[in-house]
Amino acid sequence: MATTQVPLSHLNIGNQATIVRIGGERLLRRKMLTMGIITGEQITLTARAPLGDPLEFQVKGYRLSLRSHEAEQVLVEVAQ
Repeated sequence: MATTQVPLSHLNIGNQATIVRIGGERLLRRKMLTMGIITGEQITLTARAPLGDPLEFQVKGYRLSLRSHEAEQVLVEVAQ
């Protein structure tokens, strides 16, 4: 099965992916960690606001929102 790596912000609603890398500044990486966004975790885009920002994700059984520029810093692997 082929995989593609893309920024988290590029997922389509309903797509599930595996978190590969978290970039950005130290404070952003710490925020992601406290929210459960860690390497190897499964994450799904569940909703996108009408103007595209923020984005809603499901991770570890709960939902959370990220701004598009934050989600851009998270690299995920999507199974094709």
